[in-house]
Amino acid sequence: MIRHLFTLMWNRKRANGLLVLEIFLAFVVLFAVGSTGVYLWSNYRAPLGFEYEHVWEIDMNPGNQPRAEQYATLQRVLARLRATPGVVTASRSVDNTPFAFSNNTTEYTAGANNPKVYGDIYDAGPELRDVLGLRLVAGRWFDRRDEAAGHRRPIIITELAQAKLFPGGESALGKAIHSTSEGDKDKEYEVVGVTGPYRAGGELSEPQPGYFSYVSPQDTARALFDLLVRVQPGSGAALEKRLQDDIRTTSGGWASSIVSLPEQRLTQLKLLLTLPIVLGVVCVFLLVNVALGLFGVLWLNINQRRSELGVRRALGASGAAISGQVLGEILVLTTFGLVLGLVVAAQFPLLGVLDVKPGVYLAAMGLAAVGLYALAAGCALYPSQLAARIQPAVALREE
Repeated sequence: MIRHLFTLMWNRKRANGLLVLEIFLAFVVLFAVGSTGVYLWSNYRAPLGFEYEHVWEIDMNPGNQPRAEQYATLQRVLARLRATPGVVTASRSVDNTPFAFSNNTTEYTAGANNPKVYGDIYDAGPELRDVLGLRLVAGRWFDRRDEAAGHRRPIIITELAQAKLFPGGESALGKAIHSTSEGDKDKEYEVVGVTGPYRAGGELSEPQPGYFSYVSPQDTARALFDLLVRVQPGSGAALEKRLQDDIRTTSGGWASSIVSLPEQRLTQLKLLLTLPIVLGVVCVFLLVNVALGLFGVLWLNINQRRSELGVRRALGASGAAISGQVLGEILVLTTFGLVLGLVVAAQFPLLGVLDVKPGVYLAAMGLAAVGLYALAAGCALYPSQLAARIQPAVALREE
């Protein structure tokens, strides 16, 4: 039976070649969309590592105030905010706050024989842990002891950073790490704590190593005009207006804007999902065209082979056998197109394209293969049933 199928397909190699090409292109489209979907879904399932509900970001602009006066003004603003009813706590930060479409990256190493680990760096004060509900895995968070730090500056790293800095599985607590980035090169830091994951880039971002650099409450070198404020549940427009008025009054005219992290998260998700949704719509459109093409070719093929199929029925072939023949032919052609597509798709995990984990591409290849077979079987189902209903006497008389 299989040999007979291959013989029949070889006799129509030109038409079947076009079908194989169409199936190959359909696989490429499914693989591309599947890779994007699997990548985003795997990222979405990973924990964020912080609590964004009831947290507001306040972006302040000191205007033309002399820099020498900005730190003192900022301290007055912070004291006023922390004393405001409805505010739980507040922390200084920079612009790479959660969901802010901003990042600050750096590179550290634990020694000449250890790897250099690239990751995100965040300025953090003693209050940031309470503001974002960060989870410590080992060690401690920043406190007053860090005010008297010696030549080793305190730093807190994430579990992922620890695993990459110390591949042997040893603890990073108390160990020294060195910066290899320009502007901070060869500075030595002591790891005082290890946190769980922290993905300020949001649910769709790939987990990256993270580093928290200590910002002392008395640090006048960096004004850090971004604040993260945890507020009481249920706080709304009234508290927001009061905070803006307090900032303007206490600072002598600083401008400010307030946005909640949940709102910022939704804005980020809408923007980041725009391209995948467009790709999905294009994929559906292309697959509908492929399905119509396969269905039309099979319909025409059966009408042109009515006499052949009628002879087979006259020789004793059952309707199920005829239906199986038509379905088998399209599945074999699908396999040819699939093999070509797998050869191309296999290059992505082998070459490490876009630094995506091989498992993402492998899962996308599996999903694309299943989707392709389901598409081919669905398109061949009705034509194969029509072929099974052919009556030998009618088909031979038409011939």
